[in-house]
Amino acid sequence: MAQAERLQKVIAQAGVASRRRAEAMIAEGLVKVNGQTVTEMGVKVTPDDAITVNGQPIMREQKVYYLFYKPRQVLSAVSDSTDRRVVTDYFRGVHERIYPIGRLDYDTSGLLILTNDGALANLLMHPRYEVDKTYVAKIMGIPQPEDLAKFRKGIIIRHGRKTAPAYAKILSTDKRKNTAIVSLTIHQGMNHQVKLMFAAIGFPVLKLKRETYGQLTLDGLRPGEYRELRPHEIAQLTNLAKNKQNDRK
Repeated sequence: MAQAERLQKVIAQAGVASRRRAEAMIAEGLVKVNGQTVTEMGVKVTPDDAITVNGQPIMREQKVYYLFYKPRQVLSAVSDSTDRRVVTDYFRGVHERIYPIGRLDYDTSGLLILTNDGALANLLMHPRYEVDKTYVAKIMGIPQPEDLAKFRKGIIIRHGRKTAPAYAKILSTDKRKNTAIVSLTIHQGMNHQVKLMFAAIGFPVLKLKRETYGQLTLDGLRPGEYRELRPHEIAQLTNLAKNKQNDRK
């Protein structure tokens, strides 16, 4: 079944006007759905509905979904006022107006999803629906099992905020350099969360990479490369987020 979205949102996504202006145009009687004038807010439409604004049909973008291997020193954004490189710079042949779901820090590499599907983006970014994400961090110092066990109980990282239970394990250590490689699986999305978590237990992060997002991995990709998500992967992400929400009720 085609997913229904609010009319003003669809108009805005088509590039006709901002969402606020789209609402005004609806109220002014300038919008028709399947030949009928709509003046009330909250009306929902599907891709099968024909929409006109001022008598002109709107062009609706096909939903697209990409898995991207973000390099370091790249912004998780669609533009930057200082001309730093942004993730959408790598999508030269994509004409839809895609944007990243969530973000990775400028100096963090790894898996990022980009789409023009606002409903899926909201679902995956909502705190109640967050899916598991695994990061691999190179840290200064070599933690003991009891250090990493603190993550399972949740820790205070900033402004009194406590993290949800997370799970970490040591992948390797370098006693000569006094560093370790540790994987950490979380389901929240607070700013700089992974770095703050390691700093809170006394092990600063030197390098960070997101390796998984739900069931998705970076297999077959190098930094700066991307691929389209397959239909079953999109369905799995949606179902996983909804199941997480049900599990946490």
